[in-house]
Amino acid sequence: MKEKLVNLLNNSYAPYSNFRVSAIAVMNDGREFVGVNVENAAYGSGICAERSAILNAISNGYKRYDFKELYVMCDNKKIGMPCFACRQVISELFREDSKVTCMNPNGDSVTLLVKDLCPYPFGSEDLQ
Repeated sequence: MKEKLVNLLNNSYAPYSNFRVSAIAVMNDGREFVGVNVENAAYGSGICAERSAILNAISNGYKRYDFKELYVMCDNKKIGMPCFACRQVISELFREDSKVTCMNPNGDSVTLLVKDLCPYPFGSEDLQ
């Protein structure tokens, strides 16, 4: 998975931050959907790699809980974690025992369960 993520970093569009991120969502049936961060001069209209990969899967007909795991790579020495907007989407669409593996191009990684990455999720029951 590391090499796929490293190669995918080249597709990132990050001319403002130069902070490239790639992600691969793996579905329960083994299919993979990729995503990269895409920035914009109007900063708020960009999208993170994690949400890009997840929305790619949804656009291809997958539904909530069809996600097995998520891999994320930041082009950095540090191991980057998903932002809180991404964590919201992850907590909504993945099972709480799904794995999220975050890594850097050197192969250093941290794997967390969704319930540990998002310990206090905001869900539909909060809208009642």
